[in-house]
Amino acid sequence: MRPLPAGSANRVYLLGDGLVLRVPRAERFLPDLVKEAVVIPAARRAGVRTAEVVFFDDTCSVVDVPYLLLTRARGSDLADLALPAAGTERVLRQVGRELAKLHRLSPATAPALAALPVDDGAADPWTLTHRLRTEGWLDAEHARWLTGWFDRLSARLPADPPVVLVHGDIAPQNLLISPGTARLEAIVDWGDAQWADPAADFAKLPLTGVPATLDGYRQESGEETSGWEARVLWFHLTWALGRLADPVPRPGERHWTAPPASWLLGLLRFFASAPPAPWASLT
Repeated sequence: MRPLPAGSANRVYLLGDGLVLRVPRAERFLPDLVKEAVVIPAARRAGVRTAEVVFFDDTCSVVDVPYLLLTRARGSDLADLALPAAGTERVLRQVGRELAKLHRLSPATAPALAALPVDDGAADPWTLTHRLRTEGWLDAEHARWLTGWFDRLSARLPADPPVVLVHGDIAPQNLLISPGTARLEAIVDWGDAQWADPAADFAKLPLTGVPATLDGYRQESGEETSGWEARVLWFHLTWALGRLADPVPRPGERHWTAPPASWLLGLLRFFASAPPAPWASLT
């Protein structure tokens, strides 16, 4: 039994060579583990590459804590791999194809998941921008500039976006990759899964990786996804400001958005690097 890199919600252990044990750090994280136990089988049935649930026990009848036992998904997470740019893009196109499979699941096609939480889309970036201006995080000129940016983006958003099953935390540390082949082996950590706008699943990847991911998504779905760049940018910008409004550092956390400024710096880096069309037109 060996410890593996843990997330914020669970302790993770390797049992032998083929099984992974996930134990919630505290009682408040148990609902996420319960969620994983039902979402993972549904994702696998949809063809998504992820580990298999072997056993779930929240009765505490065998041991005094709930736990989830999974098959081991081989590979190293993308956050730990120093892949060349071409290798990273190849991986992210694979991720996009897996997301297209996942997003075929909706409340209508997966009624067994009806109890999952629904993202209410309540985040209001205009109110958030005003709050940051009032509290002194933004000056008046940049608050007006951000408000104008959200005005322009809002005109590109669908009035009634579809609601599908989203993973909720598609980030480098949750993508297991075969180092030798740069092949995506599994998407892991499903505790943030919910019903939401599918574009939300592209918002926890660094924005520099989103064009390749969207490219793979379009290849798999075969659907017209024009306008998705504006939707994804809306989430990135809104959540980046939300992180700025909660500026407590989180030392030791592996998620790239844990440092308060990382999301905003990611936006700056992306738009300063001559992004492909149509991204530059969205500013």
